[in-house]
Amino acid sequence: MKKKQIEKAKEELLKMRNEVLSEVQENYAASREIGESNVPDLADMSSNAYSREMLHNLNDAQHRKLQDIDAALERIEQDEYGVCAECGEEIAPRRMEVRPFSRYCIECKTEIEKFGE
Repeated sequence: MKKKQIEKAKEELLKMRNEVLSEVQENYAASREIGESNVPDLADMSSNAYSREMLHNLNDAQHRKLQDIDAALERIEQDEYGVCAECGEEIAPRRMEVRPFSRYCIECKTEIEKFGE
């Protein structure tokens, strides 16, 4: 990848990272509010439990995304960004634009999804 493309990707990754961290903080605050509410009946308790579970699942997905973003930033520092971690070939620039934290080219990602890592 060209240096200009990598700099643009780094900016995008840092922006995405800040957005995810902001979402996590908002979800944490919402989860605390749900936990502190005075729940008058069983239906409300069930609804609150469901809401907390949904927020927990969302936080797990955000955590994985944050890990992927941090790994991509590390690959930039190591001059390995845009190179497939499986086959070593360059990842298509369009894929990197759409998903700047991609670790695999389309072919390898398809194989991994079929057969596992």
